[in-house]
Amino acid sequence: MTATTLPLPAAPGARRTARRVLPGFNITLGYTLLYLGLIVLIPLSALVLKTFSMTWPQFWDAVASPRVLASYRLTFGASLIAALVNVVFGLLVAWVLVRYSFPGKKIVDALVDLPFALPTAVAGISLTALLADNGWIGQYFVPLGIQLAFNPNGVVIALIFIGLPFVVRTVQPVLEDTEKELEEAASSLGATRWQIFWRVIFPSIAPALLTGFAMAFARAVGEYGSVIFIAGNMPMVSEITPLIIISKLEQYDYAGATAVASVMLGISFVLLLVINGLQAWQRKRSGGAMA
Repeated sequence: MTATTLPLPAAPGARRTARRVLPGFNITLGYTLLYLGLIVLIPLSALVLKTFSMTWPQFWDAVASPRVLASYRLTFGASLIAALVNVVFGLLVAWVLVRYSFPGKKIVDALVDLPFALPTAVAGISLTALLADNGWIGQYFVPLGIQLAFNPNGVVIALIFIGLPFVVRTVQPVLEDTEKELEEAASSLGATRWQIFWRVIFPSIAPALLTGFAMAFARAVGEYGSVIFIAGNMPMVSEITPLIIISKLEQYDYAGATAVASVMLGISFVLLLVINGLQAWQRKRSGGAMA
C-alpha cells in the first residue's frame, strides 16, 4: 500500500492568489474605459458640444417647432404603445416556449430572433407589402375603414415587430429558472391559477419584464429603417423624429439635427432612469418578501 499525502492546510495569514483568465484589473479597466470613451462618451460629447454652439432662441426654434413636437408625440407615444404590447405578448411567447412542447418548437424559437437578423429596410418593405391597402392582410381591413399602413398604425406595428425579441429573450431564461416546486406547493394549498401566477411567478419575472420593456422601448425610439417605409412620412401625421434628424442633416443643418437628437437623448435617459429605479424597487421588494 502506498501512503497518500494530503495537502497541508494553508497558514492563517497566507494570501491566496487566484489565476485570472484576463489580464490584471488595471489593464482590463483601462481597456474598458478606452473602449467606452471611443464608442460612447466621445460621440455623445460631440453631440452636446455641437448643440451648445447654438443660442437659446436658435435651439428652441429647432426643437420646439410644431413639426418637431408632432414627431416627438408620435415617436415616444408609438414606442410606449409598442413596448407595452410586447410586454404582454412577449411574456405569452416566452411562456409557451418554456412550458410547452409541440412540433416545430425549435423553428418557432428561431423565428423569434428574426427581427435581430433581418435588415430593418427589408422588414419595413415586407410589412408594407403585407399591410398596404392592396397587401395580403391590409386589403381585408380596408372595407372596415381601417388603414394599417402609411399612418401611425403602421409605425406602431413596425415597432412591435422589431421590439418583440427583446422581451422574449429577457423573460425566457428567468421562466426556465423558476422553481416549479413553489407552484406545486401553492396549488396544494388551494391557490387558483391566477393566484399562483400573480403571487408566485410574477414577482420573480417582474424585473425581467421591466428590463425587456426598457430594451424594447429604447430600440423603438431610435428605430428608422423599418418605419420610414410603412409610416408614410407625412409631416404632422406620421413623421418620426429620426426622420426629422435625417432631413436636417440632408439640409446641412447640423446644429439643428444635434439639438433634436440631444432632446431625444435627454428624454430617453430620464425614462431609462425611471425604469431602472422601478427595477431596483421591484428587486428590493421581492427580496424583502422572500426574506
